[in-house]
Amino acid sequence: MIDRRQFVTLLGAGGLGMLLNACGGGGGGGGSDAVGTGGTGSTNSVPTSGTSGRVVIVGGGMAGATAAKFLRLWGGSGMDVTLVERDRQYQSNILSNLVLTGQRTMASLAYTHAQLASAYGVKVVYGEVAEIDPAGKRVLLADRSNLPYDRLILAPGIAFDTLPGLEGAGDSIVHAWQAGPQTVTLQQQLAGMNAGEVFVMTIPKTPYRCPPGPYERACVVADWLKTRKAGAKVIVLDANASIAAEPATFETAFNFTHAGVIEYHTGVTINHIDPSTRTLDTSAGLIRGDVLNPIPPQRAGAIVSNTAGLVNVNGRWAGVDVRSYESTAVAGIHVIGDANGSTQPKAGHIANAEAKVCADAILRIFAGGSPDPSPVTNSACYSPITANTASWLTVVFAYDTVTGTMKAVPGASGEASSINRENYDDMFVWFNNLMGDSFA
Repeated sequence: MIDRRQFVTLLGAGGLGMLLNACGGGGGGGGSDAVGTGGTGSTNSVPTSGTSGRVVIVGGGMAGATAAKFLRLWGGSGMDVTLVERDRQYQSNILSNLVLTGQRTMASLAYTHAQLASAYGVKVVYGEVAEIDPAGKRVLLADRSNLPYDRLILAPGIAFDTLPGLEGAGDSIVHAWQAGPQTVTLQQQLAGMNAGEVFVMTIPKTPYRCPPGPYERACVVADWLKTRKAGAKVIVLDANASIAAEPATFETAFNFTHAGVIEYHTGVTINHIDPSTRTLDTSAGLIRGDVLNPIPPQRAGAIVSNTAGLVNVNGRWAGVDVRSYESTAVAGIHVIGDANGSTQPKAGHIANAEAKVCADAILRIFAGGSPDPSPVTNSACYSPITANTASWLTVVFAYDTVTGTMKAVPGASGEASSINRENYDDMFVWFNNLMGDSFA
């Protein structure tokens, strides 16, 4: 079992392969195009390090679950860790696009917090957070109970803007950018399309959750429509000037793999959506579709937005010191995952990595030390392109002392050289390793 200091050391670009070997993680194929995740596995016993302190974590997704697990795993029995979450199950956003095509079910993407409690001693509280009291160092719950803390970690994920015209649209038009009921709704809408009809999706300006995700969705939907809805088209309206992630991969997919099905437009912004006519008023003119899938701009989840001072990056995100993920505005509060305003992508793999850096930093602080002055993280993801092929992207980030940000390490990033079946098979190995590292 790799310990936390070995993990932080080995996460670097030069040590990524060592990390995978040490942890038993990695991609399954072993080919040149395989990418893995540095999973530390699970254990039935918690080592004691002598560290003590109270940490409350709000949010039980990828970031929050990982932080809870590794605070106990690395910190030992002296660490009092409480995880607060509204939902008893976490629905993975990763691979949820495959629910749209019937290749995965929502049940196959559901994870619980049971192992965090039974194997690691995390106290799991299901409830709604009403308020954060930074001065009193308390989390106040809706049932009027409160949880005192020495350090607080907020991992609420993202919240969505309401697009003009959709205020009362209900489920007739959904974004499905949070895995759950809307995913099923969009699946049903796609299934109800007729031959020759049009699926229109929009992509907001960066940053948004999962940079390759919208392009991936366009591809898997296009692939599905080809064989089931003759003559159907996918129109992609991207508010960005170019493809935001894996440009070589998705240019190939749009122009060759799905040529004649996907119609891709850049620099298009949305003025208004008319649900009754399924028409989008855009900067490129009026565009009508039979199924509309507008993905709204995003911001930090409500508990971050509602806590005074935390949102201090572009009015949307929480500024953090990436050596510890402590807020740059409110001492003692750490923000990890999609809600923070770091230079790293908003994605499940990076949320897992941020959580470990944060856990390590808190343990060092409790022990009377300081956070690691030069943290390194890795972001990796796979993107299905057809029903049996995929690509991948990986980026290693290192702390830059000049800017105080995480910067991509030159020569330690890349995307798959081809779209192929081996990548598709490796995708599920990567996914299972990553989810196991967070929840098992």
